[in-house]
Amino acid sequence: MTRIHVITGTETMPATLDDTPAARDFVSLLPLELVLTDFHGIQKVADLPRKLDTSGAPASYKPSAGDLTIYAPWGNFAIFYKPFETALGLVRLGKFESLLAPLLQEGEIAVRIEKAA
Repeated sequence: MTRIHVITGTETMPATLDDTPAARDFVSLLPLELVLTDFHGIQKVADLPRKLDTSGAPASYKPSAGDLTIYAPWGNFAIFYKPFETALGLVRLGKFESLLAPLLQEGEIAVRIEKAA
């Protein structure tokens, strides 16, 4: 498992990535600067520079608040701040270790994602 930091403004939120092909491929993109936007009032999403390796991933996933995921068909990154129903094509990357309060603001949110030291 790999520890990362999601940084917005002066807030640093630690997260741990799973030991999966998709999560390891995500780490290969770091550091990464993204602009998150709200999607359906349950998640923040952003486009990644490329699709990730989802080999061996389950066909679907039921996300919880605090999950970091990708939606494989579109190749976008998503942070869930509310639980959601099982969704085909959703792949878990990892989970936040702290509260998501810094992400719970309206509008676009610029973040930097990097490996923890």
